[in-house]
Amino acid sequence: MKKLLLLLLLSFAPSVMSDGMPDLGDVSQEALSPLQERQIGQQSMLQIRASKQFFDDAEVNDYLNKIGSRLVEKSTEPSQSFEFFCINDPSINAFAIPGGFVGVNVGLLLLTDSESELASVLSHEISHVTQHHYARMLNGTKNDGLAVMAAMAVAILAARSNPQAATAAMATAQASAAQKQLDFTRTHEQEADRIGIDLLQKAGFSIHAMPTFLTRLQHATRLLEGSAPNYLRTHPITSNRVADLENRVEKQPYQLIPDSVEFQLVRTKLIASQKTAADAVRFFKSALVGKEKFGNPVAQRYGLVLSLLRKHDIAQATQEMAILRKQLSNHPMIETLAGQVLREGHDITATLAFYQTAVQAFPYYRALIYDYADVLLQNDQSAVSVKMVGEQITRTPGDVKLYNLQARGYAQLGLYLEQHQAQAYAFYGQGNLHGAIQQLELARQVGGSFQQLSMIESDLRELHEMIAASAKK
Repeated sequence: MKKLLLLLLLSFAPSVMSDGMPDLGDVSQEALSPLQERQIGQQSMLQIRASKQFFDDAEVNDYLNKIGSRLVEKSTEPSQSFEFFCINDPSINAFAIPGGFVGVNVGLLLLTDSESELASVLSHEISHVTQHHYARMLNGTKNDGLAVMAAMAVAILAARSNPQAATAAMATAQASAAQKQLDFTRTHEQEADRIGIDLLQKAGFSIHAMPTFLTRLQHATRLLEGSAPNYLRTHPITSNRVADLENRVEKQPYQLIPDSVEFQLVRTKLIASQKTAADAVRFFKSALVGKEKFGNPVAQRYGLVLSLLRKHDIAQATQEMAILRKQLSNHPMIETLAGQVLREGHDITATLAFYQTAVQAFPYYRALIYDYADVLLQNDQSAVSVKMVGEQITRTPGDVKLYNLQARGYAQLGLYLEQHQAQAYAFYGQGNLHGAIQQLELARQVGGSFQQLSMIESDLRELHEMIAASAKK
């Protein structure tokens, strides 16, 4: 029962539970096993992916996973599965969910000045996961956690329809455990800092980035009106915490670690996404040709092309794209954008030839694969698209966009059982269990081989069991 309540709570509000937890040693495993933590995280991610705040951009999320994986490899649990993702929210926040899921808000990512600062945030969140702080919290609050979590779960559900009423309910639910959780947070923030700095150093990032970023975060948010940003509430920054970090790094020589070009391009992409197309064009033009030029010229031109494309100024975007490809050649983010510009020019022969060459150069780059598959589907080459997408699914079997593309391809080929089956997997990945069941029912009605129908029946049983278990919460 307690596990189910925690599952429900985390499914609807992962950031609420991202407080640091006390170091209670191996007793953490008495509350939640690693398998249970992973199941909680997976269920939570179904809800996150279904929300409008999930930043569904392959390039941004793949970049976060690239940096995160580099850190995880140096952790105490390198075999632990992790997924890093972006939340489309301008507020400053980052959080970890049990089982290895780490979210970073757009606002926090844009506040970082260097790749090492971003890595310092990820290393801290990774440490919350590898130290099993959530399981320790559950064990530490086993006497009063059940009622508190139940009340908070009800409040979170109420927030969907009546946010004002839910706020009062949430405050009441949290009051009894607030001081205890605050004490736990201080202990575990120190532990996550200590382990996080070790990860930074082993992974080749600047360890000085962590205290630098926390200090600047304090200054950047000090003048904000109202309550503190989520990150400061769930990761309280005290003078003792900053001083402890500074003491840990002061004996180490300062090293200037250059940022990767991906860091610059991803941040630029996010900056562009937060502005209107017209404002973004003016911003990047000013950065490139204004009286006071600023920023990385390659990244700023990348942002300009993105913005011109959004503004449907294809002629200017094409000109700027030609310059950009000379500045930075043979890079997947640049090639992906070049393909998008080329598509808008409506030269189908040139576009197909471009993508065929590009995917050979970058065969596993998801954003490029998505665009090429879409071009193929739009130009009556469904069989080629289905084959390519199927190969990608074997590498990333949980990719919702690939299943959607696969379903479109099967529909064009008249393979309706396969179409409904692929669409069911896409709905499942989006957290739409009822939609997945409906699609599998349609697939069963089409009919197929014994093996196909057996798989459908097995999937239907599993989905119905998941819905039944959820109803019992």
